[in-house]
Amino acid sequence: MIVEIISVGTEILLGNIVNTNAAYLAEKCAGLGLSCYYQDVVGDNEERLTSVLNAALSRADILLLSGGLGPTQDDLTKETVAKVLHKNLYLHEPSKEAIAAFFQKRGIEITENNWKQAMVPEGCIVVDNPNGTAPGIIMEENGKRIVLMPGPPNEMIPMFENAIMPYLNALDPGIIYSQTVKICGVGESKVESMIEDLIDAQSNPTIATYAKTGEVHLRVTAKAEDDKEAKKLVKPVVKELKGRFGNHIYSTQEDVTLEKAVVDLLLANHLTVSTVESCTGGMLAARLINVPGVSDVFKMGYITYSNKAKRKLLGIKKSLLEKHGAVSPEIAKDMAKGGALFAKSDVAVGITGIAGPDGGSEEKPVGLVYIACSVCGRTSVNEYHFSGSRMKIRESSVSAALSMMRECILQYYSEVTFGGKKS
Repeated sequence: MIVEIISVGTEILLGNIVNTNAAYLAEKCAGLGLSCYYQDVVGDNEERLTSVLNAALSRADILLLSGGLGPTQDDLTKETVAKVLHKNLYLHEPSKEAIAAFFQKRGIEITENNWKQAMVPEGCIVVDNPNGTAPGIIMEENGKRIVLMPGPPNEMIPMFENAIMPYLNALDPGIIYSQTVKICGVGESKVESMIEDLIDAQSNPTIATYAKTGEVHLRVTAKAEDDKEAKKLVKPVVKELKGRFGNHIYSTQEDVTLEKAVVDLLLANHLTVSTVESCTGGMLAARLINVPGVSDVFKMGYITYSNKAKRKLLGIKKSLLEKHGAVSPEIAKDMAKGGALFAKSDVAVGITGIAGPDGGSEEKPVGLVYIACSVCGRTSVNEYHFSGSRMKIRESSVSAALSMMRECILQYYSEVTFGGKKS
């Protein structure tokens, strides 16, 4: 079935608020197995909303609208939908009672225009809204379903999850199950080329690719009669992806971030960590510290933005800085070594680069970043070339540092185990 998402509100068009409702609904519809080909944003204008509704009705089976159900004159979603479907409005007494109880409970005086929210189109299904005053509305007409929901996310989201989602799922019964395979250290284009045959042959389950900063997520989704059967369909596809990407997969759990995977790896191997940052200014340390339990492994974070700080805090020689420059593989390596030495940590990461927009040259352009990682005395360094804004370059640097840290730890234990030095 095809669904179209319509967000109503002039404030969205003006950029006063971010349209998070559409992103939320799109994700939920995908999980329900509904195809979404169009999303619309329209202001509080009857003529333009009518045009959007007619277009959507011509190409979609289900219309999901949010916004425009308030008590003021410019809240006209319900009234416009009723006109398009040639339906009259009537006073829905249970909704009126719910509105009265909502205001009475909060000790707020009810104004006359609030009763406007209790007016609903004839023949509709009224959906309770315990978190606000505007009830939801479902209208079924000529094989089409139009769902009206309030705009505030704290009202729309619980209404959708508690009432609208079960309603939509009943239209095409079945279970949708998804599992996300999270990959780091491999670019989006490379990932796509490695699974091109799987995508070309897919039917059920399907594989969707999502590019993140420094990561690629693959969502494997299957639809079946029950949860057990859906998981059975997903399992061999995830197994195949694990075989293709190996250690580049850091998790298959939705709630595990890259930084959590790194912290879990440190904890599992009883390793401590320190960070030494220049262009990222503490962003790597911040991402690690976001993870609960990191206090057991995180020892110290240095922000050595200036050459003087690099010399005084890490003991990097002035002659080395003058010879190679602060942005160089040699300095990145010494930053990681100095961090491990002075913080007495098993693992240390050093990041130095040119985040821009100024400071670049032909030899060392904006976006050039060196990242070094030291694991139990073994230190390696990588060169990166990032693009985008200053913030984007810094964020990309942090993601690359987390990925490199994980790779270096895994490589270290692989080598020492293979060499017979670790049981």
